[in-house]
Amino acid sequence: MTATRPEQPTPAYVPPHDLLRDKVVAVTAGAGAGIGAAVVRRVLEEGAKAVVFSDTHERRLAEAEAALAEEFGADRVRQLVCDVTQESDVQAMLDVADELGGVDVMINNAGLGGTTSVLEMTDEQWLKVLDITLNGAFRCVRGAGQRMVANGTRGVIVNNASVIGWRAQEGQAHYAAAKAGVMALTRCSALDLAPHGIRVNAVSPSLAMHPFLEKVTSPELLHELKQREAFGRAAEPWEIANVMVFLASDYSSYLTGEVVSVSSQHA
Repeated sequence: MTATRPEQPTPAYVPPHDLLRDKVVAVTAGAGAGIGAAVVRRVLEEGAKAVVFSDTHERRLAEAEAALAEEFGADRVRQLVCDVTQESDVQAMLDVADELGGVDVMINNAGLGGTTSVLEMTDEQWLKVLDITLNGAFRCVRGAGQRMVANGTRGVIVNNASVIGWRAQEGQAHYAAAKAGVMALTRCSALDLAPHGIRVNAVSPSLAMHPFLEKVTSPELLHELKQREAFGRAAEPWEIANVMVFLASDYSSYLTGEVVSVSSQHA
């Protein structure tokens, strides 16, 4: 019988250090309760000049913008509906960033998962996950990279991958393939953009806890997933956001083409 791994306490929230002073940051899928929302808040706390965040949920976007504007100032927060499967939506998001001075940091967080055996998986299920998770990241890397080159910006792109891109998990063939693709996209686009002084990296989280995950996952499965983690707990979304901010900041100035595992999963 496997011993229960004790759940370690969540650490105190890390105070800001002004790591993104005067930067214009764009974030996809930033209006929910997970990693995207955490990174939007974190970049504002870290002194970003402005953040443009997008999502496909108009109501959540408006609510998030109102709350953030009240706390950080309306001039520092812009939101818009953006479906990353649509090139026109991606360009519209970058147009807003241009109005604010041009994108310095692009954080690609949009993704779609699901659990289906490859034996029952339809073409539609496969293609939808890949179009949002992998193709969407590609469109944003390409679009942000083009704007940065045109503006002469030595910018940064941070992608959100997943440990599932490295490790097998049943029912995750589409999501795993997409996230492995995000890792490869990160490595190759980093070489394409390096001559322009633009860095491209990714984070690879394992389990990050947020209200939506609790709604769609049984307590038994959540317990099992937590037991795979060395700390016996899920990460808080802000713990993932902290590493994304590090990759976006000058503290990682010599880091490009890397996938950083933000995980306590044990061997």
